Amino acid sequence: MSAVRSSAQARGRDGPLLAVQDLHTWFELRQWGFLRVGSVRAVDGVDFELARGEAVAFVGESGCGKSSLARTLLGLHKPTRGEVVFNGTRVADLRGKDMQWYRASVGYVQQDPYGALPPFMDVRRILSEPLIVHGISSRVERERRIRQVLDEVRLSPAETILDKFPHMLSGGQQQRVVIARALVLEPSMIIADEPVSMLDASVRVEILNLLRRIQTERELTLAFITHDLSTVRHFADRIFVMYAGRIVEQAPVDELLAHPQHPYTQSLLAAIADVDAANARQQREVPGGEPPSLLHPPPGCRFHPRCPHAIAGVCEVDDPPQFEPRRGHRSACWLHR
Repeated sequence: MSAVRSSAQARGRDGPLLAVQDLHTWFELRQWGFLRVGSVRAVDGVDFELARGEAVAFVGESGCGKSSLARTLLGLHKPTRGEVVFNGTRVADLRGKDMQWYRASVGYVQQDPYGALPPFMDVRRILSEPLIVHGISSRVERERRIRQVLDEVRLSPAETILDKFPHMLSGGQQQRVVIARALVLEPSMIIADEPVSMLDASVRVEILNLLRRIQTERELTLAFITHDLSTVRHFADRIFVMYAGRIVEQAPVDELLAHPQHPYTQSLLAAIADVDAANARQQREVPGGEPPSLLHPPPGCRFHPRCPHAIAGVCEVDDPPQFEPRRGHRSACWLHR
């Protein structure tokens, strides 16, 4: 272990596992390969901390920056500004073996299980590959880890699954293999990007319960990316609501679902189908319009063009800070000033 990583880890043991500070991830847009048009501000000023063993959910519409944030945390996108600190270590400082350590410490569960699995590899090879890449040379140790994770994701006995190829598995089985691959390096954090959106409704609950059980048993930090607030009630400890590249509201899950403070969060909750027609939430009008362009975001509050409570002369001019209308509950909205 390098001196940079070991000294940083010693400082980070008592702090959060992950700290994100003023994070920006912009993508330069060009026409005809050379004419610069501008930058897509996929992540545009995000701050948060994740505790060890905590399960959180990042929610928002498609295009709000959730997946770009996840890929930045994984090191797949380089931040334009700001920093990611993992276990006391600045990820931007990691090189070579240290970066390999970070990639082993943060597992990734992709959205499309079939697209995430190499079609020409059987399950044994799929799960062996990350172990080989990260220097686990003992076949006995690789086999032990593979069988352990298959048992954890309820694909046992292992003999019935190890020699199968992805196309021979159901969607639920494929996603369990993806989860097993994320676990096989024994990470301390998992990022799951819409892990159930491609699955049948009957399988979604099984996969969510599986992830929650594994997270609890292994004491993992789990970041769950989703557009569906209805899936997080029994899954996450905290919710971060994203809109147009920013976090607009954050709170413990029960607090946020019971007392949403930001108009955008209220509109997300209003969009959830409810079989009880008498439910007052179902009667709330959902704001129309489309999410703003991240190439040319509106000034002031980015939700103000769609907000039914926008304050003239304020919301379209000044970007709201994070207010705390309720204890432990933050909302970036001028209604709370």
